Amino acid sequence: MFEIYQDKAGEFRFRLKAKNGQNILASEGYKQKASCENGIESVRKNSQDESKFELKEGASGKWSFNLKATNGQVIGTSQSYETESGAKNGILSVKTNAPDAVVKEIEE
Repeated sequence: MFEIYQDKAGEFRFRLKAKNGQNILASEGYKQKASCENGIESVRKNSQDESKFELKEGASGKWSFNLKATNGQVIGTSQSYETESGAKNGILSVKTNAPDAVVKEIEE
């Protein structure tokens, strides 16, 4: 499921949640709700292209990934994972869940 919400600064954000309720991808802030919704559509489309995922290891040794649009802009960032295989499972979860995920507006 995608959740759309407004943060404390008044910006719209989305996050993609797995079936178990875990956050697997989060967006940056958008000034307009329509832009946030366009971001979700971009995730749906780009999540099916393996080359759009950027897997990286942080200075702390934890792993994460970004999903990028065709223009190279980051449209979603994962949580931190203890292992590279955990991050790769997160990517697989985005690829599996994003295309058909319902969108729900929530109060933050």
